[in-house]
Amino acid sequence: MEKDNNIIEFIDVHKYFGEKKVLRGISFEIKEGSVSVVMGPSGTGKSTVIKLMVGLIKPTKGEIIVLGKDVSKLDKKELLELRKKIGFAFQFGALFDSMSIYENIAFPLREHTKLREKEIKAEVIKAIEMVGLKPDEVMHLYPDELSGGMQKRAAIARTIILKPKIILYDEPTSGLDPIASDLISRLIVKLQRELGTTSVVISHDIKESFKIADQMIMLYDGKVLAAREPEFFKTSKNPIIRQFIDGIATL
Repeated sequence: MEKDNNIIEFIDVHKYFGEKKVLRGISFEIKEGSVSVVMGPSGTGKSTVIKLMVGLIKPTKGEIIVLGKDVSKLDKKELLELRKKIGFAFQFGALFDSMSIYENIAFPLREHTKLREKEIKAEVIKAIEMVGLKPDEVMHLYPDELSGGMQKRAAIARTIILKPKIILYDEPTSGLDPIASDLISRLIVKLQRELGTTSVVISHDIKESFKIADQMIMLYDGKVLAAREPEFFKTSKNPIIRQFIDGIATL
């Protein structure tokens, strides 16, 4: 692919919090319509990357280009416009406990559009079906009446309702059994294909990451150790990569 296909670029990005240097010059590119998994040991800056990507924090140094704009140079209004094109699927779903599944998924449409209720209902039903749930069975229920996997799918339905260009997933399979994890992984790939979204996934789940990734970006000690296709990581003899991929603990 040509460079013009990059939807996200980090160019020599540094991020310091006081004396702590969390990111020390990271660079990578994410192609439009791809699934990229950001991985690495705890404390290597994965969450910082996501926060920088959407302008929640600014880099100490470097450029972050998202949808053609340098995020660090956008004002508050421009950031809000950019974030409307980005969907967030949080680790714990972040559904509103006091709202039914229908109300949860309809919420972004009521906040950001002027659609009539009939149109909202049609969009909610479409989103619920797209994530593999049955509208008649779940719309009237509340989040605590769903299993963990169903809650995550409902949260993803809310994420896609505004048709974002980019979806950020934070540990999407965390806390799920293998069957539910596989369902979420299949859903991420399905949405990428059917909606043309670009997906950025923060994950510790190596098995599921290999299923979905077009590219894996491994952070280590504040730097990008490698940003390559999954096959590279499967066959790499780098001891740090092997330790992480194989799950070998060191004391």
